[in-house]
Amino acid sequence: MSLFDWFANRRKSDSVDHPGQEREIADGLWTKCEACGVLAYTKDLQANQMVCLDCGHHMRVFSDERIQQLIDPGTWLPLDRDVRPVDPLGFFDRKSYSDRIVEAQTKSGLVDAVQTGLGDLDSLPIALGVMDFRFMGGSMGSVVGEKLTRAIERATAERRAMIIICASGGARMQEGMLSLMQMAKISGALEHHREAGCLYIPVLTHPTTGGVTASFAMLGDIIIAEPKALIGFAGRRVIEQTLREKLPDNFQTAEYLQQNGFVDAIVPRTQLKSTLARLVRLHHGSNQSRITSAIVGHEARFHTDRLDDRLPDVHTNSHHLDRPNVDGVIATPS
Repeated sequence: MSLFDWFANRRKSDSVDHPGQEREIADGLWTKCEACGVLAYTKDLQANQMVCLDCGHHMRVFSDERIQQLIDPGTWLPLDRDVRPVDPLGFFDRKSYSDRIVEAQTKSGLVDAVQTGLGDLDSLPIALGVMDFRFMGGSMGSVVGEKLTRAIERATAERRAMIIICASGGARMQEGMLSLMQMAKISGALEHHREAGCLYIPVLTHPTTGGVTASFAMLGDIIIAEPKALIGFAGRRVIEQTLREKLPDNFQTAEYLQQNGFVDAIVPRTQLKSTLARLVRLHHGSNQSRITSAIVGHEARFHTDRLDDRLPDVHTNSHHLDRPNVDGVIATPS
C-alpha cells in the first residue's frame, strides 16, 4: 500500500472531521526503504516478510522473525538456551569483553548471536540455526560454535535436515583462537552429518563474511542466498589494496557468487520456506534416479555409488562453472 492510498482510505473511513486537531502517528507506523526511498506501511512490509513492495529490496530481519517465517506455528523447540558466553581471555579494548556481552544481551534480548532448535518446516521435521546480526555483528564465538555443533549432532541422530541461516561478520576477535576453533568444530559435525546421508542447506543472508564464509556457510549440499546479499571473506578494500586492482561493482554479491559457482540458487525471502520445503521433501522422498534427473536435468554427473540416497554433494564441485545446480528443482523469478 502506497502512502497516497493509505491517506485516501483514511479519508473515506473518517466520517467526522476535527478541524485544528493534529493526529499523532505512532513510531514505527511507516518504514522507509533503504534502496528506493519509498515510504511503506510497516504492517504491509511485515506481511511481505520485510521485502520492499516497490523495488524488492530485502530489509534486515533478525532471528525471531526468521523462525516465525520458516517454522510451522507451535512446533518450535529451542535447544541449549542455557549455554552462555564467558570471557576466557579477560579481553579488553575500549571496554572489557564481559561488559560488551552484557551490553549486547541487553540491547538484543539474546544470550548470544545464534538461536538453534527443532521444528517443522511445512510439516517436515528439521533442525534450524539462525544467526542474529544484532548481537555483536553476528560474530562467531564459542557459544555460537557449541550451539550449532550440538544442533547438527541432534539433527544427525534424528536424521533431520539441517538448515542454518547465516548472518555474520566472522569470528569473534575477543575470543581469539577459541573462536577460530569453532570453524573446524562445526565443519567436523557437518561431515558426520553428511556421512549419515542427511541434508544440510545454508542460507546466506546480508552479510555473510569472514570465518563463517570460510567454514560452514560454504559446506552445504545446496547453497542458497538472498538477493543482493553481501557474501565474502575479506573486505573489498583489503582485497583491492592487496591485488592493486579495481574489483567489479557487483563483487561479493550473491549474484556475482552464483555466476562464479559458489552459490546454487538465489531465492527471494517470500519464497524461501516453500523452496526449502521442496528441497527437504525431495531429499526424503526421492529415489536415486529421480534425484539425478532433477538436479542434473539430462545425464548423471555423479556416479550412483556416490548418491547414497541423498542429494549430490554440490559443494564438492561448487567452484566449477558447469557444476550441477538446482535450476531444475526450484523455480525462482529472474
